[in-house]
Amino acid sequence: MDRASKHQVAVVLYGSPIVLVTGESCCPNQTVWSALTTSMPRIVSFLPAGTEIVHALGAGGELVGRSHECDYPPSVVALPVVSRPALLLDDETPDGIDRAVAERMESGASMYEIDERLLQELRPDVIVTQDLCRVCAPSGNELSRAVQGFTVLPEILFLTPRTLADVEENILTVGVAIGRSLEARSLVHGQRERMARVSAATSGARRQRVVFLEWTDPVFCAGHWVPEMIALAGGQELLGRPGADSVRLLWDDVVAAAPDMIIVSPCGYRLEQATALAQGLPRVAGTRVIAVDANAYFARPGPRMAEGIELLGHLMHPDLVPWPQAHRPWAEVR
Repeated sequence: MDRASKHQVAVVLYGSPIVLVTGESCCPNQTVWSALTTSMPRIVSFLPAGTEIVHALGAGGELVGRSHECDYPPSVVALPVVSRPALLLDDETPDGIDRAVAERMESGASMYEIDERLLQELRPDVIVTQDLCRVCAPSGNELSRAVQGFTVLPEILFLTPRTLADVEENILTVGVAIGRSLEARSLVHGQRERMARVSAATSGARRQRVVFLEWTDPVFCAGHWVPEMIALAGGQELLGRPGADSVRLLWDDVVAAAPDMIIVSPCGYRLEQATALAQGLPRVAGTRVIAVDANAYFARPGPRMAEGIELLGHLMHPDLVPWPQAHRPWAEVR
C-alpha cells in the first residue's frame, strides 16, 4: 500500500468537500480529525466572503478568528486577526497599488502575513480561504505552511468560485463542513428566488449597455461572476469576461464600446472611495457614470450577491426593480 492510501489529509479543494475520519497523519506526531466530528466547530476565516457565508448560515458564534479584511457583519471586527497584508498600501493611488502588487507577485513573495502562533492558539477545526486570487486572501501554499506544525490538523476549505453556480456550490460546501447543510440549501434557494424575480421583471425591457470597471488605473474589466449578475439584472456587459479573470483595458476600449452606463466598482473599495475614483475618470458623451460599493455586492462572492443583482436591476431599470433598502450603496457621478 502506498503512502497516500495509508493517510488522510483534511483538505477541501475547489469547493468539493472531502469527508474525513480520524486517522494517522503523514507527518510525525500529527493526528487528522474531521471537522465534522464536532457539533460546534471552531472556525477561522481568511476570506471576507467566507465570513459572510458562515454568518448567513447562522454559525457566526463559531467564528474564532478572521482576516484583516473581514468586516461584515460588523460584529466580526471584535475577532482576533490572523492575517494581514504584507504591503501597506492604504495611502497609495490605484496606479501605485497596481505597480506594488505586480512587483510583489513577480518576485514570488506572499501578499499576506499569517500570525501562525495565534492561529495555533485558536485551535480551528475549519479554516475558510480561497485559491482563486493571490491578491485577495492567503491561498494554498501559505495555509499549508501555517498549519504544518499543528498537532491536530484543521479542515481547510479553498473556495474558488468563477461563476454564480460556483458561489452556490461554495455555500453548500461550507454548510456541509460546519454542519449547516439545511441552512445552506435554504440560503441558496432564497438567493435563486430573488435573482429570478429581478430577471423576470426586466425580461421585456431594453437591455442596458454596461461597462463595469473593477479597477480604474489601469482600467480593468468585469470578470468571473459579475457579467452574469449584469445579465440577470437586464443588462449587457460589453467588455466583461464571464467566468474568467478580469484583464486590463485601454480607456479607448471603453469609449469605443459606447456604453449607456459605466459602473465603477474597484475591488476592495467602499462607496466613498469608488465615488472619488469615478469622479476622476474622463467624460464619455451620453454615458452615465455610477459608483457602487464593491465590497458589499460585487467583490465578495457570497450571500449578498442576490442583493447586488437587485441593485444592478434598479440602476438599469428603476421603474421595474425597486430598491427597498434604507441605505443607498451607489452614487450618480454623471
